[in-house]
Amino acid sequence: MQATASSTFNACATNPVDARLSEQRVAIRHLAVILDGNRRWAERCGLQSIDGYRAGGRNVHALLSWCSEADIPMVTLWPLSAENLSRDPEELQALLTVIADVFEELACTGRWHLRVIGDLSSLPPDVKRRIRNAECHTATVDGLDVNIAVGYSGRLELLHAIRTLIADHLLAGTVNTLQTDLSFESITSRLYTAGQPDPDLVIRTSGEQRLSNFMLWQCAFSEFYFTPVCWPDFRRTDFEEALTVYRSRHRRFGQ
Repeated sequence: MQATASSTFNACATNPVDARLSEQRVAIRHLAVILDGNRRWAERCGLQSIDGYRAGGRNVHALLSWCSEADIPMVTLWPLSAENLSRDPEELQALLTVIADVFEELACTGRWHLRVIGDLSSLPPDVKRRIRNAECHTATVDGLDVNIAVGYSGRLELLHAIRTLIADHLLAGTVNTLQTDLSFESITSRLYTAGQPDPDLVIRTSGEQRLSNFMLWQCAFSEFYFTPVCWPDFRRTDFEEALTVYRSRHRRFGQ
């Protein structure tokens, strides 16, 4: 009996299908990071908010390097929500300047393919231009795919997808089939992240334990890792700890 049990175990352990499924459960194809805690970090350090934003901006390059070394092919960063656009105008301008600076600095490395997601319509023209130019500059880069969510709202993204679906049917003269054509796939294909895998792991810094309107559709089966470390203090050891915790979990994908 012992030999039979051992043989069965060994067969399962070496089964290529089981191994592939196991690998899919722990591999990170898409990492999302909510870059939170810049202002709290600055306050604790006796600094201005702009100093916290700058410190957080300097940390982005390091994070992307760690992701590249960990063979994570796609990363989404969320530095600015649609709700953040209602902040004090002076503080908001400082934050937007830092975000535009980060876009340009990342583009200059030639290492990463940048893509902005979100509603840029409320951004100052100069900031919008700088972000779009950096995005275009990396269009042909064959490297880590990096989404940067600016003026982003998960609810607005869903609303945009549904409106686009309706507009497509109006244009095609097929409104009569809209009800039957409304599906998971028809909405997913009209999100900002259309064609991309959903995040496997979402990291949020600063101790907050909520999504705050981030990728509501895409994160249905994501794993979450919350750390009390504020974003400017997030180091490689924190990154590796998040990956270790993720890989220790058994993902069920709602099953």
